[in-house]
Amino acid sequence: MRAARLAALVAGLAIALAASAQPYPSKPVKLIVTYPPGGSSDLMARILGQKLSETWGQTVIVESRPGAAGSIGMEYARQQPADGYSFVIGNLGPVTVNPLLSKVPYDSERDFVPVSLIATGPNVLVVNPNMPVTTLREMIEYARANPKKVNFGSSGPGSVAHLAGEMFKNDARLDIVHIAYKGGILSVQDLVAGHVQLVFSDALPAMQFIKSGRLRAICVTGVERSASVGDYPTCAESGMPGLVAVNWWGVLLPLNTPRAVAQKFHADLVAVMKDADLKRRFAELGVDAISSTPEEFAAFMRTERLKYQKLIKDANIQVDN
Repeated sequence: MRAARLAALVAGLAIALAASAQPYPSKPVKLIVTYPPGGSSDLMARILGQKLSETWGQTVIVESRPGAAGSIGMEYARQQPADGYSFVIGNLGPVTVNPLLSKVPYDSERDFVPVSLIATGPNVLVVNPNMPVTTLREMIEYARANPKKVNFGSSGPGSVAHLAGEMFKNDARLDIVHIAYKGGILSVQDLVAGHVQLVFSDALPAMQFIKSGRLRAICVTGVERSASVGDYPTCAESGMPGLVAVNWWGVLLPLNTPRAVAQKFHADLVAVMKDADLKRRFAELGVDAISSTPEEFAAFMRTERLKYQKLIKDANIQVDN
């Protein structure tokens, strides 16, 4: 009996060792998206998933887990096995801002292994062409002359569109009103219809209307001009150096993912992010494909948290929980 148990133990150990010796990944990988299908995060995920699938020779399954401004997807990602076979694309909202505005069941900096940034993209300040403004200075003067009569739309509380609008309001000392929508395209559509006066929009939903002349672009919220959005001045160039609000996306793995797996994942991801076709397709979405070290990504998240923590306090930003 003892010999049989020993034989079973040896056989089990042999199987475990054989499994651990398999190259990573050796089965399909799940990519979690925290927003609904069709948005920027989902489209980026599908492009990235395709490229990683080609690199790995394994299927990358994109799984959408939307809700609570991205927090549901982050919590779902936190609960996944720490084996490298699931990862999440996190961005500014659910990773940094949501925990500052409401209670969430995860800690972005403690519950995940940062792998790399994958994209950044400025928002573009757009107005209805019927507005008598063509520059940021004119927009400020108009808002000051019409207190409480200028509304800015956003894709929802805590979104980069909301935060950029609050930065604008706070720094320029304006009396403008935030109108929250359940998605960026809805705020842009209402701007086209004239129901709100301005939106700090993601590039993707706004560009078609800018090109058709149904919206007027004023400036972008990036540190520098963005070739993927268009040659528009930055808000800093337009007289507001503090108005920098860049959306970003990065890859995170569940905490305790084996170090060797995380390192292999990072190396493959960095190689994929240099792919010319991926860069072109990301640019079509209005974002710039990038990569970073895990340490750079972790430091970046800390810097963003401190920045928006200060803004939320200074502007007294609150959301209904």
